[in-house]
Amino acid sequence: MRRCIPRLAAHKWIGAQWRKWLAALGALLCCGLASAQAPSLSLESLPRPATPPPERSIVVPSQVLRWRREALAYEHGDGVARDSVAAAQLYCRAARYGDAEAQFNLAWMLTNARGIERDDVQAAHLFAAAAEQGLAQAQNMARDYLRVIFLGLPFSMLGVLIQMSLRGTGDSVTPLWFMALSVAIDSTFNPLLIDGIGPFPKMGIAGSATATLLAGIISSAGLLIYVYWRDLPIRLRGHELRYLIPDKALVKTILAKGLPMGAQMLVMSTAGLTMIGLVNRHGVETAAAYAVSQQLWTYIQMPAMAIGVAVSSMAAQNIGAGKWERVNAITRSGIVYNTIITLVVIAAIILFDRQVMTLFVGSGSPAIPIARHIQLISSWTFVMFGATMVLFSTVRANGATVPPLVILAIAFYPVRLGFAILGQPLIGADALWYAFPIGSMVSLLLAAWYYRSGHWREQMLIVPPEPEAEEHAHGTSEPAGRLHPTG
Repeated sequence: MRRCIPRLAAHKWIGAQWRKWLAALGALLCCGLASAQAPSLSLESLPRPATPPPERSIVVPSQVLRWRREALAYEHGDGVARDSVAAAQLYCRAARYGDAEAQFNLAWMLTNARGIERDDVQAAHLFAAAAEQGLAQAQNMARDYLRVIFLGLPFSMLGVLIQMSLRGTGDSVTPLWFMALSVAIDSTFNPLLIDGIGPFPKMGIAGSATATLLAGIISSAGLLIYVYWRDLPIRLRGHELRYLIPDKALVKTILAKGLPMGAQMLVMSTAGLTMIGLVNRHGVETAAAYAVSQQLWTYIQMPAMAIGVAVSSMAAQNIGAGKWERVNAITRSGIVYNTIITLVVIAAIILFDRQVMTLFVGSGSPAIPIARHIQLISSWTFVMFGATMVLFSTVRANGATVPPLVILAIAFYPVRLGFAILGQPLIGADALWYAFPIGSMVSLLLAAWYYRSGHWREQMLIVPPEPEAEEHAHGTSEPAGRLHPTG
């Protein structure tokens, strides 16, 4: 549906309305989960309502209310013949004038293909708009989802801790298998618990969170059992269990290094939310196109994230061994392989972009040409992004976490968002897309400068010595576990 809600600037997407953002998140998750249930009709065979023409006279609230009531009647056949297309057109007229209930109802029609073609991306935008306005149904979905998903966070974090520990020992295969197990469990139970298939209860969006909870518990427990069954290096027995008792010095070190890394995630998340607000000002079609692009970018950046994790583990091991020449070689190899793999993924997506994008929106969606334009401009940013992640992974391996935070803050805020805001009066929406490669170029240049400067090599990560090591240490030896880089 073309420009159902053009320019939702009035909804104040930029700001500190975190409660409403959480509600929107729940709504977005719901629309994605609804795709697990395929409609009985072929998606291509369903009609796509034409965009209602612009209103010729001033629209008053009573008129918007009348459109919504007429749409309800057509949707459910209340006093008139059921007509899903007419209902969608009337909902659209009311929705683009800010009627939250019309936005919500139209989103459900688009999500569940209720007589019209499914379009999850536009539905997500409508759900988010309704939730942001405080519509109870949309916010209740977020509440039901979050109540359950928060229960699963401890198990998810336990799984992440064990997986990162295994990667630190050089084992990246075991975490891969258990991540695949978690995804398989989650995707299997999702439709069963959402729709109540077979003996399972119908839980709606809470069913999705429950599926994630089950996946986290089973995969984390299975990974822990596997570690002890195979007697892997990270297992704890006997006196080793005392390592579970927090050590003040270690906690201080972890917080000193971990908080800046957490702040980096906050910088990226808030910058992303701000960019969504800027995009939404250009209407529902641009918002839908940007949502499709974000889905594709998730796959494009996967090699960079995976290679970054591998580089960090390998660099840390060689820094501990004092093999600084290997650290440089690992970094160079990481950048080369990341560049090659990312370029291949980008080229494949651009060559088959229309076919890939129809997985997220209808084949005739007006968002597809916009999304293709975005891909041509912005996808190449992930080549620079990947190189930056490799450099950051190396310097973080030696405990340098604050400089990457500062670099990201500069690249995301004054550079990327600054260009996006100031460039729109000159080149329109293209300023948003060009802001991505410009910001990534700045972050890569700063990261390369910091890496070449060598200041990160002067970091010293002090780990308190074990009591046993102190008892047997010679007077001229280094305390056990203490790291003194030689480069």
